[in-house]
Amino acid sequence: MSFGYHPYFVLAGVERAAWRLELPARRHTVLDDRGLPAADGDREESEAGPLGERTFDDGYDELDPARFALEGGGRRIEVEFLEGYPIAQVYAPAGQDLVAFEPMTAPVNALATGDRLPRATPERPYRASFRVRCEIA
Repeated sequence: MSFGYHPYFVLAGVERAAWRLELPARRHTVLDDRGLPAADGDREESEAGPLGERTFDDGYDELDPARFALEGGGRRIEVEFLEGYPIAQVYAPAGQDLVAFEPMTAPVNALATGDRLPRATPERPYRASFRVRCEIA
C-alpha cells in the first residue's frame, strides 16, 4: 500500500520572509530527471530558521524525530508523524506563501518499483497516524 496526505499551511497576514521552519534530522532523497527517487542522499541535521526565499520540493526518510513546524506572527503549526509514515515530502514553492509537510507511507513511485512498500494482511493491518497541532502565543 502507498498513501499520503498533502496538508498545506499558511500564516495569513505574516510575510513569508518572517516565517520560520523547523525540520527534523533526516536523509534527503536524490531524484532523477523525471523527479522520481533514484538514490539515497546525504543525512541532514535538524534545523530551525527562516524560510525566506528558500524553496522545497524534497523527499526525505530516516526522520528523527518526525516533527516539522512552521511559525510566525505568534502562531505555530506543528506536524508530527506518530506511526506508519516513514517518508516525508516538504513543499514550499517559489512565489507562493505556503508550506506543506506531507506524511507518506512509501517513497514516490513505490507502487511501480515496490521499493520500501509496506504490506498489510488481515493478520497484520497497517496503521498510520499523524497529528497537526496549532498554537497561538
